[in-house]
Amino acid sequence: MKVLLVNGSPHKEGCTFTALSEVGKALEAEGIETGTFWIGVKPLSGCIACKTCVSKHKCVFNDAVNQFLDIAGDYDGFVFGTPVHWGGASGGMASFMDRAFYADLCGGGERFLLKPAAAVMSARRAGTTATWDQMNKYFGLMQMPIISSRYWNMVHGAEPDQVRQDLEGMQTMRILGKNMAFFLKCKEAGLAAGVPLPEREAVTFTNFIRD
Repeated sequence: MKVLLVNGSPHKEGCTFTALSEVGKALEAEGIETGTFWIGVKPLSGCIACKTCVSKHKCVFNDAVNQFLDIAGDYDGFVFGTPVHWGGASGGMASFMDRAFYADLCGGGERFLLKPAAAVMSARRAGTTATWDQMNKYFGLMQMPIISSRYWNMVHGAEPDQVRQDLEGMQTMRILGKNMAFFLKCKEAGLAAGVPLPEREAVTFTNFIRD
């Protein structure tokens, strides 16, 4: 089993990376392999609603989003980390999440279905809980079980050394990794015992405008 740690910070080895690394160590201690993916610093456009992903199963923009989609199907779980910018996820991370999940959803929704996910937030001081709410909405829509810890998944600090001094935050990251590992093992055991995945239904779209 493998979990992908996705770093949505413009700093490759900054505070968000420090938090994700602590989750990764806990996962690996439980026998779960981890990989890392950094969204980078190149500009990431928002979704332009062109619907190319319906037929291509990828985004029309060939950037970090498609690089991520190329490997996402090989992983059994995901932890998405983001710094807090203006009380929300970083602009790059928001565009990344919008496009990656929409491309998968329009392409059939196979890469993430029923795979556990968690969000990790890094902030100097505030905005973490609002960002957590923002990130979890993606997982709920994508039918991804949301993994929690003993506290909200956040760390505080303006630089990695300060994050390491946030003892409760680092403990929260370790517990998150352990909880993710437990869920993955339970899922694997259930499937091995013959418990089937839920039957899928054809998607029904409605709106609130009636002619």
